[in-house]
Parts: sequence; C-alpha cells; structure tokens
Amino acid sequence: MVTLGAQWIVPISGEPIRNGFLTIDRDGRIKEISATGPKHALSLGRVALLPALVNAHTHLELSFLHGRVPRSDTFNDWVTTLMSQRRASTADPAAPPILDSARRAIEQARASGTGLIGDVSNSLATVAVLRDVQMAAHVFHELTGFNLTDVAGRIAQARNFIDATSADGGDIRISLAPHAPYSVAPELFKAIRRDVDAHPNPVTTVHLGESPQEIELLRAGTGPVRVMLERLGVWTDAWQPPGGSPVTYLADLEFLDARTLVVHGVQFDSHDLARLRAIGATLVSCPRSNVHVGVGSPPLEAFYDSGVEVAFGTDSLASVADLNMFNELAEARRIAPRVPARRLLQSATRTGARALGFEHDFGSIEVGKCAAFAAVRMPPRRVPDVEEYLVSGIDPDAIRWFDARRFGSSGIDVKE
Repeated sequence: MVTLGAQWIVPISGEPIRNGFLTIDRDGRIKEISATGPKHALSLGRVALLPALVNAHTHLELSFLHGRVPRSDTFNDWVTTLMSQRRASTADPAAPPILDSARRAIEQARASGTGLIGDVSNSLATVAVLRDVQMAAHVFHELTGFNLTDVAGRIAQARNFIDATSADGGDIRISLAPHAPYSVAPELFKAIRRDVDAHPNPVTTVHLGESPQEIELLRAGTGPVRVMLERLGVWTDAWQPPGGSPVTYLADLEFLDARTLVVHGVQFDSHDLARLRAIGATLVSCPRSNVHVGVGSPPLEAFYDSGVEVAFGTDSLASVADLNMFNELAEARRIAPRVPARRLLQSATRTGARALGFEHDFGSIEVGKCAAFAAVRMPPRRVPDVEEYLVSGIDPDAIRWFDARRFGSSGIDVKE
C-alpha cells in the first residue's frame, strides 16, 4: 500500500480536504481518505488531487482532421467541409495517419487529466488504440441510414463487426449508437435501441438538437439539411417530418431512456429539458465545439436550472483546439457564471462516469474506486476557492497523471 499527501484533495463527492491523505491498496483501489496521514506518506506537495476527468463525447477517428475544418457560421457548411475533407484523405479508417493521430489525441487527453472517454466511431478502428494505451472508454459504434430499407441486415452486420472487434470487456466497452435524426431512419432508431437493450453495458448516445437546420427539418421537412440529403442522394419521400422537437421525436420512438447520452442540445427549450429530466437521460454539452461549427454557445445555465444531468465532452479535434477537459470547463464557466464550480466539476467527472456506466470505478475519490487522479499544481499565492480555480483553465504542464493500476511495481507512478 502507499499513502499520498496533497495540499488539496477534491473528492467531488464532498467538500475539498485541505492537506489531505489517500491510501491506495495493492489492487490500485482507494482504501482510505483522511485529514491525517503516516509520516512515511508520499507528499505530492502543492497540488490539488481530483479524480480523472471524463470526456463523455469525442470522435477519436477524426483526430487526423485537426486544423483542416475551419470554423463556420452555419452548421451545414461546416458538415459539408468535414465530409469533403474526410473523403479526400483516405478510404481506410485503419490507415496509419488516422491511427497515429488518434493515439496522439489519447495521449494528449491523458496528459491533461482525462482517464475515461466516450468515443463515437464509425469504423471501430480506435478500439485497438484505446486498448493498446490502456485508456478506459465506452466506444459507440455509430450507424447512419436515412433511407435504409434493410434495417435488420444493417443491425446484424454491425453486431457481427462489434463481436469481431472483441473489446475483451474490462475498461473498453462497445455498443451501437445512431448518429442523428437527420441521418437515421425511424426504424433504425428502434432497431438500435433493441440491440443495445439486448446486450451488456446497455448505453447509447445520439447527436440531438445541435443546429437550427435540424429543428427546421423535423418540424417542416424543409431547409438546408433536406437540400444536403437530396444532394447526397439519400433523401426519401417515405420520411415524414414528425412536426415536433427533437426530444419529442426520439422519445415518441421510445429511443431515449436513462442510459442514453444526448449530445449538444443547443436548440433545446424548457419542454425538451423537462422531458429529458423526466426520462433520466444525460445531456452532454460540448461548448467550444458548438461555437466552432456555427451553432453558438449552448444555454448551459438553463441546462442546470432544469435539473437534467449534465456531462461534458470536447467533441472531435475537427472542431476543437484540443481535448483538454480543463479548457472545456473554462468555457463552461465563461458562459455559465451562475453555476457553482462544484457542479461543473461534477459534470466533468462523476456525471460522465455514471452516464458511461463506469461509476463504480471512476468519477470521484471514494473508498473502493480506482486510484486514477489528476494532480494539478497550485500557484504559490493563496487560492481562496480550489474548485473555482480548477474551472479557470489548466494547462497540461501543470498536471501530473496518476493511475495506480497501470504503473509501477509499487502500484503508483507519476507521469509528468
């Protein structure tokens, strides 16, 4: 066993502990948390120790597009550029440039304190990379098919692909997920839900309420999204606009439940948020990406005021500068100044871990959980509110990474 001492322990599950101590057992689990410790404790010095951050939504296989899809004023323009760049780059999702970029992205995420990822993947090529670098993740195998006719065949093909990929359980899990209402047929939504419910780790995710163009399509069947679908040759007159909001649409399809991560929600109104809260779904917000793709900042304070569970994600490196979750927290603090810092930190840790199904291992510093921490170097000046400091934006060079399960014969190691 080893005992660590730090200027601050920020457990998320309770008040910060000044000059606290953590004891870690030989299995890499937290055995004890206290305000006093033995003389032989390993002092980490002037740091704040908090649980590994959780990036609940990203697309690692798009990391190779970093810096190649400029910021746009409209979502459709941004998506069109993304698809064009992706097609022009390579047809092989397992090509070295793609996997190398994904590996660097994971390493950068870990260096900035992230220990658990919700990764959305069309190819599942990132599963091998995640396994190789030992990053815990729930990988969502994303399906599209707006004019799909053989739904059963598509699901069977995807399920066989998942089985062949074989994540071997443990810290990497895989399930099916639909992309969005404008790219997935109603029957495909229902079939994905049935498949998810029939397998272990029944968690899924969906992009929803991201752009005004999506809202127009669902309400009237018109607008730029329809034009894009027609241009791509996937529009079908068999699809009829539901006439309501995106949340109402997917709730009526019985797709949404408490195990669903609903991503973005920039266009949600109070009725959408109230229904999500009643359902128990988790809303994953990606504030920096939303601005980059032209849909504007999410109404983050309204999210919290509604009582819906809120987690955070960065989205992909095609629409954000980095995968540093501390920078995501800083943007959240900027656009939601009334939300307490502790609630923001909870969203980036415990809420994300619970939504992804890893709440027994990650999300807080509690007895029995994994000893996976971010140690943030504190400034020499007095910090009156450590939690507020942690949502102010932290650079990777101020972070040390600990994972007692992965490193060293003593069960602990330090990664600068």
